[in-house]
Amino acid sequence: MKFASTVFALAASFLLLPAAFAKTATNDDKDAANDIKQAPNITYFQPEEVKSGGWVNVGGRNIDYEAVTGTLVVHPKGWDDAPQTNAQQEENAQSERNDDDKDNKNPTAEASMFYVAYFKRDAKPGSRPITFFYNGGPGSSTVWLHMGAFGPRRVVTSDDTHTPPAPYQVINNGQSLLDATDLVFIDAPGTGFSRIAGPDKEKMFYGVDPDAHAFAEFINRFLSKYGRWNSPKYLFGESYGTTRSAVLVNMLEQDYDTDFNGVILLSQILNFDLSPDGPLDNPGVNTPYELALPSYAATAWYHHRLPDNPPDLEALVAEVEKFAMSEYAHALSEGANLSDAERDQVAEKLHAYTGLPVAYIKKANLRIDGGMFEQNLQGDSDLSTGRLDSRFSGPSMDPLAKEAAYDPQGAAISSAYVSAFNDYVRRDLNYGRDKTFKPEIDIWKDWDNKHTLPGEDQPSQGTANVMPDLAAAMKYNPDLKVQLNAGYFDLGTPFYEGQYEMRHLDIPAKLQENIEFRLYKSGHMVYAHQDSLRELHDNVAAFIRETDNLPSQ
Repeated sequence: MKFASTVFALAASFLLLPAAFAKTATNDDKDAANDIKQAPNITYFQPEEVKSGGWVNVGGRNIDYEAVTGTLVVHPKGWDDAPQTNAQQEENAQSERNDDDKDNKNPTAEASMFYVAYFKRDAKPGSRPITFFYNGGPGSSTVWLHMGAFGPRRVVTSDDTHTPPAPYQVINNGQSLLDATDLVFIDAPGTGFSRIAGPDKEKMFYGVDPDAHAFAEFINRFLSKYGRWNSPKYLFGESYGTTRSAVLVNMLEQDYDTDFNGVILLSQILNFDLSPDGPLDNPGVNTPYELALPSYAATAWYHHRLPDNPPDLEALVAEVEKFAMSEYAHALSEGANLSDAERDQVAEKLHAYTGLPVAYIKKANLRIDGGMFEQNLQGDSDLSTGRLDSRFSGPSMDPLAKEAAYDPQGAAISSAYVSAFNDYVRRDLNYGRDKTFKPEIDIWKDWDNKHTLPGEDQPSQGTANVMPDLAAAMKYNPDLKVQLNAGYFDLGTPFYEGQYEMRHLDIPAKLQENIEFRLYKSGHMVYAHQDSLRELHDNVAAFIRETDNLPSQ
């Protein structure tokens, strides 16, 4: 499916040599094989830690911090840390190679997970909240949240146009969340500076459940290493990171006996059957078209493509939401039974709300997916509209194509983020001079969408839906608070889709009071718009302060 990255679907591949062959590694493989020990221990990585420091000015106040950059080693589910003989280790390694062996209880693959942590200097750990950040993809590093949203340094990008090439400006981030919480930015296994190794390493880490387990293991080890077990704790995930958060928080609570104070979700997708990417491949399921329509209308409003562009975006969106879930939903549910008169009426309404020609809408059978909308909204000017942030536009790769071939927002800002971080991590954090940073990796060919739902013994088949996980976590810990943040101009994970998911969680009505919604005049990466970044900071900081259970100061 097209939904392939939190930010941009860039392909990257890598080769990680097993320990037995580490001696033959070339210089190009050096970062992948770094710290690999020789057999027979079947230990591939060693944790790393580099300390530095600095300050950031937030709200007119300087905050001194200690930065810790490094890696922690985690293992797949079923790994046993008891010492083993060489024969036992080789037996487990051989067992992992056998896909038919369902009884393997001690896998030998492992991951080295990279992180950058920022601790407010001279603060007692129990008096400071700690928040774990990650982007999604799956297959994305966390460079985007780190350098664009909440780290102490931020790269400057153009608001809704292509950012010119280097040199890029990296500035003090006045919206860093260090005023409210300590920060831990984590790269998923295989992304960024994180690496995986061992037999069937992709199988051990690339999937809905293995991925969440790796993050749970990382958080468990981090809390122990830095003495943060009694700190107020938060998860912050973006895009697929929201999917991860739903599974992860339930896993942390029920399998690790660790309650969290809050979960902060940015650009949410919990049920992939609701995605506007590829619903034509799932005929009979019409909800994705309905949930995407308010974002189409907001985008058309932004680009002045509506026949009668109204002045009030919020009022327009509310009107479209009502139409989408009533008249439009009814028309789609009628299918071939829809009368010609009703079809014409709905097509005219869709034209008024999307700016697309009536003839095109009728030819599309009233069903327009994300790629079609992105390609055709400004098709008369040979421009494709951005997917993750539809405020952006770029020249169409093929003006005659059915769907947009790329995301103009990704093309506009990715180089700035990646270049700025590669310079910052080596120059300021003193890490990675002999390593390769991988902002995204091509992971879909190895990704396992099967997911074992709470209370079940066997994984479910088909498209991932982790709404039951978040519901279970909220029922298991009734004090868990959730904040959903979303942008009006996000066509990858439409804001109304996230709201729909939250309002359909299987939780008592009382627990709906634990969820709050925040909307921004921005896209998927809300923080790419300066005014929205300020609002996002203030909303998240207030959420943390209201839920951290610390004494009032």
